[in-house]
Amino acid sequence: MAKAVIAKPATASETLDPGSVPAPEPVLRASIYEELRRRMITGKIMPGVGLSTRGLALEMGVSQMPVRDALSRLAAEGAVAIRSKRRIEVPAMSAERFGDLLDCRLMLEPEAAVLALPQITAAKLKHLREIDAALDRAMENGDVIAYMESNFAFHFNLYRANQRPILNRLIEALWLQFGPFMRVVYGRFGTANLVDQHQIALAAIEARDPEALRRAIASDIADGMGLIGRSNWAPESGGV
Repeated sequence: MAKAVIAKPATASETLDPGSVPAPEPVLRASIYEELRRRMITGKIMPGVGLSTRGLALEMGVSQMPVRDALSRLAAEGAVAIRSKRRIEVPAMSAERFGDLLDCRLMLEPEAAVLALPQITAAKLKHLREIDAALDRAMENGDVIAYMESNFAFHFNLYRANQRPILNRLIEALWLQFGPFMRVVYGRFGTANLVDQHQIALAAIEARDPEALRRAIASDIADGMGLIGRSNWAPESGGV
């Protein structure tokens, strides 16, 4: 596998771009951190799979130091647990933590969408429709990774129009903790039976109806996270 040299910071919705010139150290550290965030949010890092600083560094074509720094930051956000130098993993889910994450998403995300509504232009609405079409194709094909990528893109292209970066970063932190587990859930149960609440949200945006948009986003969150129910996250079930 060819090594990629990271040349610029990547946002949570972008992949890292290869380049021929090594980036300055602060830029490199930011790039590694954002890429690992993106992988967790979209389920490319899964529970039960140990993370190797050395392995990630080799994959990304960088030294272990920026990877170790990124993992430390992710640990501070509750996304990973560093048990030892060689044992880094996604922390176990519990019914209580699952419920807390769900409640926080329901508090923050519908509000973020409503705050974004006045800023959704015709061009932005068209882009959201294109993302939702990609999501539909992923659902039809049973492509879990493509589904999660498109789902993330839909929500955050909507939320980021609100020009509330602190609010949106808080929401990202929630996705960061739950993304790895949703990847397992979708992999287990598939995406074919999910209700496309995004179509309802798009209709609400077009109608400029904030309450309908709020309900659509809340229903989308409840549908996605309710696939297996809170009780299945209980510690006695062994987690996911």
